Amino acid sequence: MAGIGFVLRHLTTKDNLFGLLGGFAYSALIATGPWLFTIISLTSILALGSMFTTFDQQMAFRITVIYNFSFSLVFSGPVVLVLTRYLADLVFIKQVENAPGALIGGLMLVYATQLPLAIYFYFFYLDMELSSAISAFTNYFLINGIWVATVFITALKDYRTIMRIFLLGMTMGAVFNPFLSKDMGVVGMYTGFNSGLVIILFGIIARIFAEYPYEAVNFFRFLGYFRRYWDLALLGFTFNLATWVDKWIMWFAPEREEVAGGFISYSNYDSAMFLAYLTIVPSMASFVLSMETRFFEYYLKFYREIQKHSHFQAIQAIHRELINAIHVSGRNFIILQGSITLLAILLAPQLFAWLDINFKQLAMYRLGALGAFYHVAVLFMNIMLSYFDCRKKALQVGLVFLLTNSLMTWFCLYLGFSFYGYGYFAASLITFMVAVIITFDHLLDLPYHTFVTQNASVGK
Repeated sequence: MAGIGFVLRHLTTKDNLFGLLGGFAYSALIATGPWLFTIISLTSILALGSMFTTFDQQMAFRITVIYNFSFSLVFSGPVVLVLTRYLADLVFIKQVENAPGALIGGLMLVYATQLPLAIYFYFFYLDMELSSAISAFTNYFLINGIWVATVFITALKDYRTIMRIFLLGMTMGAVFNPFLSKDMGVVGMYTGFNSGLVIILFGIIARIFAEYPYEAVNFFRFLGYFRRYWDLALLGFTFNLATWVDKWIMWFAPEREEVAGGFISYSNYDSAMFLAYLTIVPSMASFVLSMETRFFEYYLKFYREIQKHSHFQAIQAIHRELINAIHVSGRNFIILQGSITLLAILLAPQLFAWLDINFKQLAMYRLGALGAFYHVAVLFMNIMLSYFDCRKKALQVGLVFLLTNSLMTWFCLYLGFSFYGYGYFAASLITFMVAVIITFDHLLDLPYHTFVTQNASVGK
């Protein structure tokens, strides 16, 4: 997050409303910009592609992208989190000359571990035309590459350039689509979207090598971090899997669709959850704004006081200010996201009628919006635990979420259509309560944990 804080603190210190609004807008762009650009691009591709492709071909394209995003996120999660920690340590000890090698090594590891699965799935399990299978296969690995490459953006300060790369890539993907799909059909839709991803991936890689102009060596030096930070790797897998497991389970609902080629999905549930996730965009922006201004300042002060061997009373005073900053951020989140979620639930019928959405999704959307409220709160608390290097506690939260979301979604699937969505909502609520207990149990006794439980010299 280095670089974001500088801009946000500059904007929010302006003594006017425009400074605050500017900081919020910048936070929204950083937190959700790539995601929103991708959504807009995919919507445009489907809309434009519908003029030259059949409904079945559009469904095949849509479900392919969903499969690729979900499975690539889950299976690349361990590498992404371990690489994040490795890069953070390189920046801290000022040895960033190893960053280019780590980027190439990370890409090689992700591609090598997922290559057998992708080959089997697209070329043997599914019944797709060869050209479509090759396009979908390429799409999968482009998305994987972007997950890995974006790890290294955390050390860059020019976030406007990164947003421009995503905007350019997704715009070009949407623009290419009608020309390609007109002559190539669904393969043209894949090719148009893939061309945008190529621009994004290689644009990010070029920016990374410009930031770190060193020879790429020591490709796999970060592998030792998997043994040292096994819990971080497991967290990357567990939390991402917990996020997607209810969608995967719902693909086996009696109302599921079987798309040509062998894909299965339940589009009503997928679409309802997708709309529900859009409601958390403002709170994501608010979280980045609060974490990178008030919270981060007290976070640094707390550890600087310890490094300066200050009196314990001074450390306790900063600790109280840090807890107060977290309380203020939590209060703002509850007010902001709570209001948005309430409006989303109350105005759902009008929204569905305006957008011509199938009303079978209405109840699932409302439960999804409630679930997303607690889900994003869990995510924020896990990020705070990560700030304080509480990897095992964050992993406990992830495991609770995975277990509850799996079991409750299966149970609600068994109960029938009227209960669809309750599993995700209940799992998010239970995980939220567990996360609150775990997080604040640690934060309220932060000085003790810093000096005793997380002090390696005490255990010796």
